[in-house]
Amino acid sequence: MSEAGGGRGFGSSVPQRAPWSLVAATAALCLVSATSVWTAGASPMSREEKQKLGNQVLEMFDHAYGNYMEHAYPADELMPLTCRGRVRGQEPSRGDVDDALGKFSLTLIDSLDTLVVLNKTKEFEDAVRKVLRDVNLDNDVVVSVFETNIRVLGGLLGGHSLAIMLKEKGEYMQWYNDELLQMAKQLGYKLLPAFNTTSGLPYPRINLKFGIRKPEARTGTETDTCTACAGTLILEFAALSRFTGATIFEEYARKALDFLWEKRQRSSNLVGVTINIHTGDWVRKDSGVGAGIDSYYEYLLKAYVLLGDDSFLERFNTHYDAIMRYISQPPLLLDVHIHKPMLNARTWMDALLAFFPGLQVLKGDIRPAIETHEMLYQVIKKHNFLPEAFTTDFRVHWAQHPLRPEFAESTYFLYKATGDPYYLEVGKTLIENLNKYARVPCGFAAMKDVRTGSHEDRMDSFFLAEMFKYLYLLFADKEDVIFDIEDYIFTTEAHLLPLWLSTTNQRISKKNTTSEYTELDDSNFDWTCPNTQILFPNDPLYAQSIREPLKNVVDKSCPRGIIRVREESFRSGAKPPLRARDFMATNPEHLEILKKMGVSLIHLKDGRVQLVQHAIQAASSIDAEDGLRFMQEMIELSSQQQKEQQLPPRAVQIVSHPFFGRVVLTAGPAQFGLDLSKHKETRGFVASSKPYNGCSELTNPEAVTGKIALIQRGQCMFAEKARNIQNAGAIGGIVIDDNEGSSSDTAPLFQMAGDGKDTDDITIPMLFLFSKEGSIILDAIREYEEVEVLLSDKAKDRDPEMENEEQPSSENDSQNQSAEQIASSSQEVDLVDQESPEESSLNSHPESLSPADTDNAASISPSEQNSNPTENHETTSLDGECTDLDNQLQEQSETEEDSNPNVSWGKKVQPIDSILADWNEDIEAFEMMEKDEL
Repeated sequence: MSEAGGGRGFGSSVPQRAPWSLVAATAALCLVSATSVWTAGASPMSREEKQKLGNQVLEMFDHAYGNYMEHAYPADELMPLTCRGRVRGQEPSRGDVDDALGKFSLTLIDSLDTLVVLNKTKEFEDAVRKVLRDVNLDNDVVVSVFETNIRVLGGLLGGHSLAIMLKEKGEYMQWYNDELLQMAKQLGYKLLPAFNTTSGLPYPRINLKFGIRKPEARTGTETDTCTACAGTLILEFAALSRFTGATIFEEYARKALDFLWEKRQRSSNLVGVTINIHTGDWVRKDSGVGAGIDSYYEYLLKAYVLLGDDSFLERFNTHYDAIMRYISQPPLLLDVHIHKPMLNARTWMDALLAFFPGLQVLKGDIRPAIETHEMLYQVIKKHNFLPEAFTTDFRVHWAQHPLRPEFAESTYFLYKATGDPYYLEVGKTLIENLNKYARVPCGFAAMKDVRTGSHEDRMDSFFLAEMFKYLYLLFADKEDVIFDIEDYIFTTEAHLLPLWLSTTNQRISKKNTTSEYTELDDSNFDWTCPNTQILFPNDPLYAQSIREPLKNVVDKSCPRGIIRVREESFRSGAKPPLRARDFMATNPEHLEILKKMGVSLIHLKDGRVQLVQHAIQAASSIDAEDGLRFMQEMIELSSQQQKEQQLPPRAVQIVSHPFFGRVVLTAGPAQFGLDLSKHKETRGFVASSKPYNGCSELTNPEAVTGKIALIQRGQCMFAEKARNIQNAGAIGGIVIDDNEGSSSDTAPLFQMAGDGKDTDDITIPMLFLFSKEGSIILDAIREYEEVEVLLSDKAKDRDPEMENEEQPSSENDSQNQSAEQIASSSQEVDLVDQESPEESSLNSHPESLSPADTDNAASISPSEQNSNPTENHETTSLDGECTDLDNQLQEQSETEEDSNPNVSWGKKVQPIDSILADWNEDIEAFEMMEKDEL
């Protein structure tokens, strides 16, 4: 996970070396100047409302932290759906994600400095004592060097920084004698063996007890690491050296950064995502600002701010110039190939790039920061959260959302830079969505699918380390924090390091390896503070004017003024706009019209033609509107050619006491029975059928009549089970997997097929739950006896009246706000080359099996279920009325026999070659995102 965050003001990028005091003064000047200009641009939020929202953040943190301490500590993380701790080795493996867990009470260490920022000094003192008493750093566990550095080492150093600050104030921590620093030093030495490579790049993993390469270490054979993994060490390692006087840590981190710089692609000045740690060859040659690279760029700039070394600034500016030249397509940030930077590597973006507007604020480049932030906010308004990956037209590519804090971070820094109260309203929306959709009785649960609202049983430590810190600071005035936040810089995990480290224990010889490789363009410093005349033109509506074009293209209302202008131009004899049905990719006149509308045409290697619209590149606002209409028409034409054959995931929502809709389980659909997407949801109490497998006439019809029957998978067809419970009077059915330990976290979505016969007689809804999700309902029955659930195509808003009976509701809990359906400002359509009609099918055909004497099912791959959601797009017709378009893209599934008892639910069951050929790249990128804290 590479979350970026600059604790300083944004204008530290002065071209000459400056001590930290000058940097701080420069940043402060920028903030003051910016605020004085911007506050006139929007209605300010009252002091009372800001305090109310700040208190709400405190209550939310108490809910998350308190449940971790009560139900999970000393485990690394809380599992908020099952109210227990996640212990490495005791839960099904989640792959690289689990490499962050080292049996060292991760969440507690990651939360230390958050406690001080939120003025919980007594709780901080208690937490430090627990860390010193209970945490063991000598466990026989293989952990990620990157994650352990930013979360644990950074957490210990941040805790130490604020412990000595509190001790100096004289009220708290008077007993403290650098114990956290000694733990940090111990951990630092445990990480050093990872750097034993010829390149100086660290191995990606290390055994805390046995190090690298020893037989008992179970690691040391890896050859590749991500750029961010190797390039996100300098802040923590340099701080450890400056605090302790042991220079070896800073030396190793500098060597790794030097090697990455030398291996950059010289013609483009870009770096790839993955590099061989022994040879320095780029393994993955795509480049962006998201997963796998993000915090490398962040740490170059922040290393200059913290350490005052010119070479870091020069390197950052060189990279930044390349990013803005090739990757930035405002408001989008699209990956490119390092050797062919004019060629996009993909047409989707991952959620980790949400840190970049905050880094641009630190750089002082405000306009693109505002643009990208606004684009991300429109995605959030459409889906409630930022999906792990999304396309250029805001469709979901990967549907998970593990409660990432990057967007909140950028919101905080944009507010600090501009003083624009608009960003306070953005923060308020984030608070409301977290409480409305992610809050559960035992904490906050990650979203497994932002489309259905289903939850995942995880609450990552970075949620407490970063999210609440940034949200609280967003609404806090200076007097609300017990220390001066401007005296510290934020690490990528939002841990606080004091700026006075820049003048402490400076024993490292600094060889400038930058200038011999590159000549810096003076334009790199155009946005240097304190030139606020350039940063902030004398226009109080400047930020609003940047945001407005992005808001117009996704606004729910029709821009009727533009329509009237267009109608008048028709009457004056101008040509009508190009319609999608008339478009010819080989017509030069049509291509010129596309360019005028801000639409780019790309010929893909698989024979398709791709259209991408950037509204801000249109010749005029009217042309941009024509381009939007054209893209929406093209989407409609495309969706008509791709008839929906498979069903999206469904949701089982527990609505009875004490859940009240806060627990949402991902459910597999059925190809028979009531279609929940076309009919009203089904709500009722659950009851177990007898026999439990539902394969014969039920012996307890009185128990299931008028209720939703629970049935176990196996021994007969799904359709047969449905008929038996329907004949007994059930209003719905939930089939629970009989493979113990199976989970939607580790297995593809399961779809229940019919029995090869006519299933029109089945009229009740049927859903499928894996064992883990089914156990949550069964455990609730054992504890509360009567459990009511809601079967639907998407999780519904909670019932605030019922919830009020259980606990006091916050202002945002009482609101019943539906997600705003918005159209996109930048849209993408894949077309089929007119000369290659045989390539028109984007999906391979699902394998068909004949009916057997057991359950039939279709298995949908994770990539498929995340990349093709059902969307609503709005287009504006010429008569000024708005029309909704359903852009339903085809989801493919494979069919498998349920009779096979050897199904492994912890492995991917679909063959790669049955999916799109270019999904190999997507899967590699997905795995890389997991390494980067998916």
